Amino acid sequence: MSIHKLVVAKGIYYVEIPQAGLTLLCGAPADSVKHLFRRGIIQTTERNGVTFETGPNAILLSDSMIQNGHLCNLAEFPILQMLYRQGMLIPNHPNNSGRKPKLIGTPEQLAAQLRYIHRGNYGLISAEEMMQEGIDAAAANELMRVKLKFAFGQIALPDAFVDCLPVTSGPVEIADGVQIERLAYNVFEIRHAGDAVKIDLNLGRDETYPCPYPLSHVAIDRHYFAVIHAGDGDGWDYNRPAMGSVLIHQGRVYLIDAGPNIHYSLDALGIGKKEVAGIFHTHCHDDHFAGLTTLLQCDQPLQYFATPLVRASVTRKFCALLSIPESEFGRYFDIHDLEEGQWNDIMGLEVRPIVSPHPVETTIFNFRVLWEGGYRTYAHLADIASFSVLDAMICSDAAAPGMSADAAEAVKAAYLEPADIKKIDIGGGMIHGNAIDFASDESNRLLLAHTSRDLTDAERRIGSGAPFGTLDVMIPGEQNFLLRDASEFLKSYFPAVPMERLHMLLNNRIVTFNPETIITPAGKIPREIYLLLAGKVEILTQEPGNSHFLFSGSLLAESAAIHSQVSEETYRSVGFVQALRLPADLYRGFIERFFSNTELVEVRRIEEKLRHTYLFSDAVTSTTLFALAKSCRITELAVGERFTGDPEQMHLIGRGRLATGDGGDAQVLGSGQYWGSYALFREIAEHAHDRRSATDATRTCVALESSEIYSVPLRLISRIPVVRWKLFEAFRNTHPYAAPRFRGTPR
Repeated sequence: MSIHKLVVAKGIYYVEIPQAGLTLLCGAPADSVKHLFRRGIIQTTERNGVTFETGPNAILLSDSMIQNGHLCNLAEFPILQMLYRQGMLIPNHPNNSGRKPKLIGTPEQLAAQLRYIHRGNYGLISAEEMMQEGIDAAAANELMRVKLKFAFGQIALPDAFVDCLPVTSGPVEIADGVQIERLAYNVFEIRHAGDAVKIDLNLGRDETYPCPYPLSHVAIDRHYFAVIHAGDGDGWDYNRPAMGSVLIHQGRVYLIDAGPNIHYSLDALGIGKKEVAGIFHTHCHDDHFAGLTTLLQCDQPLQYFATPLVRASVTRKFCALLSIPESEFGRYFDIHDLEEGQWNDIMGLEVRPIVSPHPVETTIFNFRVLWEGGYRTYAHLADIASFSVLDAMICSDAAAPGMSADAAEAVKAAYLEPADIKKIDIGGGMIHGNAIDFASDESNRLLLAHTSRDLTDAERRIGSGAPFGTLDVMIPGEQNFLLRDASEFLKSYFPAVPMERLHMLLNNRIVTFNPETIITPAGKIPREIYLLLAGKVEILTQEPGNSHFLFSGSLLAESAAIHSQVSEETYRSVGFVQALRLPADLYRGFIERFFSNTELVEVRRIEEKLRHTYLFSDAVTSTTLFALAKSCRITELAVGERFTGDPEQMHLIGRGRLATGDGGDAQVLGSGQYWGSYALFREIAEHAHDRRSATDATRTCVALESSEIYSVPLRLISRIPVVRWKLFEAFRNTHPYAAPRFRGTPR
């Protein structure tokens, strides 16, 4: 056989054709390089006295931009591994034959990857782009001098070092004697010398890309001010997550950066995505950026904290990757621009971002909280430059790439400012820090991070490690912040009920469930309802392979408990889970006393119906569902009855089957499918010159059997990120090779 195919992980394959000199990575989701390391596909070798890595020299992109909520094509780090760690771009390297890495895929995905890689390399690409964010011309020019020094004097387009091979219809030659052909949507056949292999990049209905490294579950207490160490590796470390931290302030959770597979890290820490109050972002490289979209899967926009320059570079990369206009970024995030070099107060948590020299716009962060005897401080120094690199950048010519001696000294002084706890990038090389520069640092505790190797003896004498899940408490919590959260959730559910009446519910125990514990089984009448406060809970229905997830603020088994009915679903903890236990009889008495009217019962009934649809099954709390249910219109249709949609609403089929269209264009829609969301993405369609019809909301359908349609106002769902993201995935995956346009997973 001339072709060797290896299954690396779900949705990731590796194909070798030695005779053609082709090594092909098929599928490039987050951390695909780490999967190759872990499987031993990438290895260290030596030729002519030069040590370098093996690995792929081409990438087959997924036809899908997103599958099951997760990004499919993140080629930045695989391309970097080819160019620098394999040596394909390094002058006089034995592996530099003049051959470029290849990207293979649809023209749309190739164009998006080139734009995304370009922004990943450089961030903002001109002084003019910086000035658009309020930076004066002199400061912008100084920042461009530094950027150009890292870029060897010029901003190069990615097609200068990457070849693109579009695959549309029919076979395409991708190497000497090697052909690839699309057999179906996201399914390909690779042929060489009479041999052939099939590559299917589609994920199953509830499949996700796996995490490349093991993570142990950790139980975390919510303190007044603390830092949880969520990663001290880098983009190549296949044993640990990339450098990142979780800040706890007054029991609230904040992230510093969102590296690949951040959702797995949060699960292991017992932190539900809904608990994340906000993210502080240092810069847009994938090992700090690639997990950003997984944080969208909540029912409220995430607070986003960064300086205007970092926010602008992240926005441009995010939108380039997704092929959307930059205005879309603000629909998913609640943006808060931070003033660089100044203390910014965020509900008592003060943060000061300081510019750090790097190929893209980057800041380090200093955090402080006032306490007895003065401030408690934490410094997060991700992707800094070593002092030797800073010295080498000094240039007296103000028009040449580099920086002034005074600027270099100011950066060093900012790095060395003492803190109670300081986490440092010691990755070395041309764009990372060096531990020796901090040998005389007067901080109380130094943590060394952002490397994939073991610490040397010299480094261990300078600083400590920070294994995943370790906790540094700077100000202990003397109050129960989870009880505060429970109070806020109940008040949002029952705004008209006096607070003293809610104390009847609050006067119950907060219980902790270990990972993978069945909280409420199916087939039994629940004796208690749980208000989820921390962690992630999986709901397993009677249908195999059909599960979804809930986060803080959700009520578990509420309907079955209220009506003393057998639960049709099993509720199971993913990691450590904390919840307020509410006895079913007490809760039932509370509801009967304050909500005896039929209106509440009807709204709850609609809420349950929405919960069982694909769009509203994951991460949508009871509060949000209740608001949707109050505005939801349910239409019952008899066989043969017609339904014409309102353009201001999206329509879901709760039960039955409908036919839409005429003749050969007719489509049959079943339970769980939906239509009418095009208006949410009209600007995206115009941005991409998409000529698809916008009349899907108003087209007439005919009931093929007794049916039920839920109509929900678009204005309400437009700012529910998890729902918008699912709708966007369906919208984006509709092209000549994709599945039918009317999307939805029947429940």
